[in-house]
Amino acid sequence: MPIPESYVTIDLVMTNPVTITRALADGTRWRIVRLVMDDALCVCELADILGMPQSSVSSHVQVIRKAGLLESEKCEKWTYFRIVREHLPLVRAIFRHFAGEDLHPEDPPNAAKRLSKRENSCCPGPKKLAPRRQSKATR
Repeated sequence: MPIPESYVTIDLVMTNPVTITRALADGTRWRIVRLVMDDALCVCELADILGMPQSSVSSHVQVIRKAGLLESEKCEKWTYFRIVREHLPLVRAIFRHFAGEDLHPEDPPNAAKRLSKRENSCCPGPKKLAPRRQSKATR
């Protein structure tokens, strides 16, 4: 049986309020969640945007994933992550509530810059996790 070139997964993991809030209760994880609300990003893209080592970003992504907040797409040797659709209203509501307290305003422009280079980078981009239309809350 041939291995598909890419596929989307949604892990069945803990999705209780304590696990979710613990996953969001870290500054770096909150930055990652904000970045993957609308665009699927791989760990190396997140590391570039955040200016952090890939190993640190990967550890944070796994906490968010285990809380049930992320869907993923394996594409060649990269895995792309994005917020699961069912959790978007919650994440966007939290983002709107704290919109005036943006501690890292450089993240959205850094993400746009990094995504504009995707075609010429090591990351081919996801095939099935198409970008969502951005809400006013994430602009």
